[in-house]
Amino acid sequence: MMKNLLISALFLFLLTGCQSTLMEPVAEQTQTNAQAGKAQVVFIRSAFVGQAIQASVYDVTSGTPEFIGIVSNDTKVSYMTSPGEHMFMVVGESADFLKANVSEGKTYYTVVTPRMGFWKARFSMHPVRNDDTAKFKYDSKDFKEMLADSKFVKSGLKAEQWAVKNGNSISSKMNEYLPEWKQKSLDKQQAATIEVMDHM
Repeated sequence: MMKNLLISALFLFLLTGCQSTLMEPVAEQTQTNAQAGKAQVVFIRSAFVGQAIQASVYDVTSGTPEFIGIVSNDTKVSYMTSPGEHMFMVVGESADFLKANVSEGKTYYTVVTPRMGFWKARFSMHPVRNDDTAKFKYDSKDFKEMLADSKFVKSGLKAEQWAVKNGNSISSKMNEYLPEWKQKSLDKQQAATIEVMDHM
């Protein structure tokens, strides 16, 4: 019992000790459409636990992590990309992945959620859908509140410097955890895939 309490206390301490100040606020907070010839993926974060822990997100479609931004509690990061199939990665203590099939001119959302790790929070990404097959739905009360409470942020000099400094660690986590993700069952992979029809 005491051991469990100590572990829980340590976890809570770690979760509240690393709030990110690396990202910059976006002046225009109104949701915009995808740019011409592009699709838009928005990474959004809101959670009761792990509120202060940052989660960095990457486009790893090419096999090399391309830094998108850092998603802290009650923030969201917009990413314009080419239509087609992509693979995204979120990094905390470990790495997790989200596949996406996106269409030109459409906007897609994924929710970044924390879960307990050994030393600090781990993260997962969940597609937001228009039906009951996903954990998060566009027309749900929870998602609407998350959307209203979160603010758009963007990468700047501090975030980019952080990404360069941690580049080797990020690549190592991709190489370690992506093969594990690819070994998951098709059902689990499907649950972590944005489909073309899953736009807002």
